[in-house]
Amino acid sequence: MTDEQELYKRAKETVEARKGFFTHLLIYLLVNTGLFLMNLLTTGEDRVWWFYWPLFGWGIGVAAHGFSVFGFFGLFGRKWEEKQIQRLVDKERDAQGKP
Repeated sequence: MTDEQELYKRAKETVEARKGFFTHLLIYLLVNTGLFLMNLLTTGEDRVWWFYWPLFGWGIGVAAHGFSVFGFFGLFGRKWEEKQIQRLVDKERDAQGKP
């Protein structure tokens, strides 16, 4: 595989990962808006507010998905990962005495 093909493949994977996250985020927002409205429109004076439980639980999942795609505030993102891989490859080459 040429360098150009490798760059294209990595770019495509990144775009697909971001698309997956934004799809997940959109579904999260739509469903939780619906749950909020359902809870809001429940009649009775003894209404129990429950919509925030799925909002909170699913929100943890969305946040984890976002961190896996974009990194944790720049830490542990794709650039960090590539640096670590390159560092280990270089270390292995040095250990084997290869240029």
